[in-house]
Amino acid sequence: MYEIIKGIHSGWAYIAFLLLVIASVNSFIGLFSKKEFTEKDRKISLFALAAIHTQLLIGFIIYFVSPLGFSSLGQMKDAALRLTSLEHPLMNIIGITLITIGWMKHKKLTTSESKFKTFSIYYGLGLVIILSKIPWGLWF
Repeated sequence: MYEIIKGIHSGWAYIAFLLLVIASVNSFIGLFSKKEFTEKDRKISLFALAAIHTQLLIGFIIYFVSPLGFSSLGQMKDAALRLTSLEHPLMNIIGITLITIGWMKHKKLTTSESKFKTFSIYYGLGLVIILSKIPWGLWF
């Protein structure tokens, strides 16, 4: 069971990461080119939000069934265990929270520039935070 969930979590991470990068780049392009915020831009951001939330749900499942997750919280002297049991989940929750806040804030804004700016800041920060704690050694 653990290996299947781990495979799903790892595979879906590529999709979620790609969509988040596309949404972040799209928001920066829209901001700097001063283009109009369209339905396409909204959908790109929404797909990234949905993908990253799906990854979070899969991550919660794996956290509680993995021998490297919740059950190893008491072993903080081991850097690899600390990364998988504390740092990776916590920082990803913070990053996903920022992305979600960006999505919620954009709905109240009326100008294209402010929407792109909001997405650039919140999705960009979320992406950086998520990238900072990906267990790269387990990914490749």
